[in-house]
Amino acid sequence: MHKQNLFTFEKTFYMKNLFCLYLGLISLFLNAQRIQSPSKEITLHFFVSDNGTPTYSVLYKNQLIISDSNLGVKLKDGSDLTSGFSITNSKSSTLNEVWQPVLGEQTNINNHYNELTVALYQPNSLKKMNIIFRIFDEGIAFRYDFPAQEKLNYFIISDEVSQFNLTGNHKTFWLPGDFDSQEYEYNETLFSDINTEKINTNNGIALKSIAGKYVVQSPLMMKSTSNLYLNIFEAAVVNYPIMHLDADVNNYKLKSHLVPNSIGDKAYLQTPCVSPWRTIMMSDDAREIVSSKMIFNLNEPSKIEDVSWIKPMKYVGIWWEMHIGKSTWDYAGSQNAQNALTTDLKPSGKHGATTENTKKYIDFASKHGFDGVLVEGWNTGWEDWFGNWKEEVFDFVTPYPDFKIAEISDYAKSKGIKMIMHHETSGSVSNYERRLDRAFDNMKKQGYGSVKTGYVGKIIPRGEFHDGQTMVNHYNFVARRAADYKIMVDSHESSRLTGYNRTYPNYIAAEAARGNEFNAWSNGNPPMHETILPFTRLLGGPMDYTPGIFEIKMGIYDANKKEQVHTTLAKQLALYVTMYSPLQMAADLPENYEKYLDAFQFIKDVALDWQESQYIEAEPGDYLTVARKAKGNENWFLGSITDENARITEIKLDFLSPNTTYEATLYQDGKSADWQKNPICYTIKKVRVTAKSKMKLTLAPGGGAAISFKPIKK
Repeated sequence: MHKQNLFTFEKTFYMKNLFCLYLGLISLFLNAQRIQSPSKEITLHFFVSDNGTPTYSVLYKNQLIISDSNLGVKLKDGSDLTSGFSITNSKSSTLNEVWQPVLGEQTNINNHYNELTVALYQPNSLKKMNIIFRIFDEGIAFRYDFPAQEKLNYFIISDEVSQFNLTGNHKTFWLPGDFDSQEYEYNETLFSDINTEKINTNNGIALKSIAGKYVVQSPLMMKSTSNLYLNIFEAAVVNYPIMHLDADVNNYKLKSHLVPNSIGDKAYLQTPCVSPWRTIMMSDDAREIVSSKMIFNLNEPSKIEDVSWIKPMKYVGIWWEMHIGKSTWDYAGSQNAQNALTTDLKPSGKHGATTENTKKYIDFASKHGFDGVLVEGWNTGWEDWFGNWKEEVFDFVTPYPDFKIAEISDYAKSKGIKMIMHHETSGSVSNYERRLDRAFDNMKKQGYGSVKTGYVGKIIPRGEFHDGQTMVNHYNFVARRAADYKIMVDSHESSRLTGYNRTYPNYIAAEAARGNEFNAWSNGNPPMHETILPFTRLLGGPMDYTPGIFEIKMGIYDANKKEQVHTTLAKQLALYVTMYSPLQMAADLPENYEKYLDAFQFIKDVALDWQESQYIEAEPGDYLTVARKAKGNENWFLGSITDENARITEIKLDFLSPNTTYEATLYQDGKSADWQKNPICYTIKKVRVTAKSKMKLTLAPGGGAAISFKPIKK
């Protein structure tokens, strides 16, 4: 070969190989991504496998937490967005901001994360899908992003195959899968011992198992054999069903299990759109899990410009007396009101929501400095409301004859008390939505600024579930529509919150878990129950748990009743601090508080909105100690609770302001206190303390302690 031609050939060969090497490196870079948390303690690896399957894994402090787990969704038209992908682009970004919640556990919330967006393309189907990862110091989150495109416009999701493959047999706190309810006792077992077959659920979903696979609910709280705490949950569930989890107990694997609608479809979507965030929190310190604001950070900022009307509320109400059998929701007892006019009904004599009784509650609230009064059973329809799948039961505007709504409204206003309306839908959501504006108009006319909604029973439209896409859209719609009327919402029997109250802060609270009322008429909530909820249900938003029951044993009302609250009285006080909510009820009867006015003082004093919160001790299923500083003053409050085991702990008070002396009022279990044997045994003492002081707390079985700290003026 000629020398010049040889040189040209060698140069061309070299350039071609260099270009191929460059393409190979680019391909390798795109197909294997790595992103770390701001602290660099959490590392996420993402890659597309040989068959084009999106896959991720997670390490915490160089320890593998989530092994290779697949991502993707399946569509009803047969499209499979789980494999066959290539990466066309990726980009990284960082956000570090501070925002202020309208109401919350702290004045300022830091939102700091690193983000990776991976653009995926499926050549065979010409479809595009992006996966967005956000890595915080307390965990990771990912969601699916479907950009606008011709080949994927309107589509139906038939399954989501997000995997969370664990690396060990962790201790797990779990609820059985039930698309209609979260109102279960928590089970504490090894992951391999999850078994839902013996648990009776509302719809039987959890009774089905295939080869060691069971359906459980999220959030799922776990503790590894190496003492690492894990929590799998979701955030910003909007226009999408709630995520349950398929637990493969033999292989320590989890997969998303979306709640279906009446015909088995999971979600109806139109591009551009996104899925909710799937979240994995992790830490070797349980306090970092329970105090995390990651779920809220993953939601959009408030869409309400004027939030001046959104206020915390401490309230009493006509409610507990129905649960203990003293009175009824219905006006006419066993009479069937289906075909009768309201004026034809004869009063049973046990109706709770009377004008006279409501005024007593208003007087009590005014006397003791409460904000509001809730009244349940005020409106017609309660005689025949439950379990009949009736399309129209309540009209949400017509009071019973013995509830003079205008008179009560005027009386409450004269006493400086705000009334809370109750809208029980009996599951007939179609009826409620038709009447929603008339119901809200009536509330504004009567001066009601807050509503407690209820969704007891099977959902109408028939075949829909409480946790399906249709109902998620409904709960969010009610909050949005209520905001137009400047009405605050407290939902019961709804799907659990996933941080949407950041976007609509008038969604002030929800139940969505097994509440305090179960202690009145069932086997109750075990003593560990309240030590688990902050690690699970409360991560998504405030809970209206209705604490404050002082008469613990239900036999006081009926000698034949054996039910009781599974806590001491002191623990009921501590719950006002350990279970955050800007909406707190003093749930017991006014006459019961009159018996124990010294203990009742803590409920009167405790704040609802906080400048700062410090989680001092935490262990899911065992104990929790929280200190909070009230917004707008120097008062601090502390709550400490335990499970069925007695506990002694010494608390440093270094959270208090320096160079300040406080009067600490300690409400604590007495020496012989025990949630079963002697629950109403408590002591109250006052001591002077500073930030350098320590306090020894003695918690009885099922017990607790509550402390108020008030600075002493010089």
